[in-house]
Amino acid sequence: MDRFEYAEARLSSGESFLIREKGVNLYDGNEKVGFPAKVLVNTSFEGGEVVLTSHRLLWARPGDIPRGLTCLSLPLRYVVFVEEETGSTSFGFSRSKKIVLHLSQALPGKIPGPVNRSSHHYMKLSFKEGLNSNFVQIINETIQSKKWENFSPAATPSQASDVKLRAGIVGIERGIQEKQKAADESISRAFQDLSKLMGMAKDMVNLSKNISQKIRERQGDITEDETVRFKSYLLSLGIDDPVTRTDFRSENKYYIELARQLADILEEPITDVGGMMALTDVYCRVNRARGLELLSPEDLIQACHMLEKLNLPLRLRQFDSGVKVLQLHSHSDVNVVKNTALALEDQGSLTAEELAQMLGISVLLAKERLMTTEKYGKACRDESIEGLRFYPNQFLQRED
Repeated sequence: MDRFEYAEARLSSGESFLIREKGVNLYDGNEKVGFPAKVLVNTSFEGGEVVLTSHRLLWARPGDIPRGLTCLSLPLRYVVFVEEETGSTSFGFSRSKKIVLHLSQALPGKIPGPVNRSSHHYMKLSFKEGLNSNFVQIINETIQSKKWENFSPAATPSQASDVKLRAGIVGIERGIQEKQKAADESISRAFQDLSKLMGMAKDMVNLSKNISQKIRERQGDITEDETVRFKSYLLSLGIDDPVTRTDFRSENKYYIELARQLADILEEPITDVGGMMALTDVYCRVNRARGLELLSPEDLIQACHMLEKLNLPLRLRQFDSGVKVLQLHSHSDVNVVKNTALALEDQGSLTAEELAQMLGISVLLAKERLMTTEKYGKACRDESIEGLRFYPNQFLQRED
């Protein structure tokens, strides 16, 4: 037992956990250990917990090891070999399983432990709650591997107190450094993967350009249906040759080409949703179609301002509430008011949510439709604790 040392229940660098057993008693030779311990308060060395690592055998009271408290540590360099004691019975009851650890002499300068001197060259571990069948095999294989020889030597007794005092701060600093290092490595790998993906995307863009050129050259050999179908495949991939800033030396030229591309890709979906789309929805749709060549909000707004100047089928509009939308050039408030007034007459009254559900548009745009209808005198509002609701303007239909 004089080979045991006081240590903190924490794994050192290069040390790994192997197996754990509970309900373990310690024997110095054949004698049950019952000596007092200054560090392990109120400990009789019975019913403890044993943890085997690649470097040590740890024993402590139940619950102390998971909390990193002080425990007894037996360096495996002292263990010569391990054997399982043959079980027997006493008065009809089976005795607990025991294993015998044959030990070498303690080295000079050993860290203090619970016993200064022992007359025995072996010790026993008694397992009251049963023994894992692989425990003896695991500890023997661990002793033969001698992984602790690649581990830096333990601190001398004169250094033990300093290490104990500094272990908490040093451990925290080391943990922070390791987390930062792991985070840096993860970020580096992520950017490497992103660079590879962007490189592949550029290759796909070049491929689509070549295919589009061949389609134009072989216009007569490919039917119109096949051309439309193939272009839809390219659009579904989101690589329909996006306009990028690097392709132009002039910002004005960049915004002009970007505006033309916006008109090409948005005219059909805006028509499908009733001729108007919120600028936030436009931003999401455009960037989803552009893939990795994402567009900034500033560039999008600048390009939208160019739509009307270039006489394109779309134009930017801002409502009195500040909401910005893209709408078809042919879109007319008169038609919006007329259709919304008809919906109000059919339903009796509508909220923005109900109109949005009817037309399949966003609640924001539905509210702007109702407010525009009110502005033209075709609707009246009712504000209550239930919210904002619009009704047909019956005052226009009253006869004098």
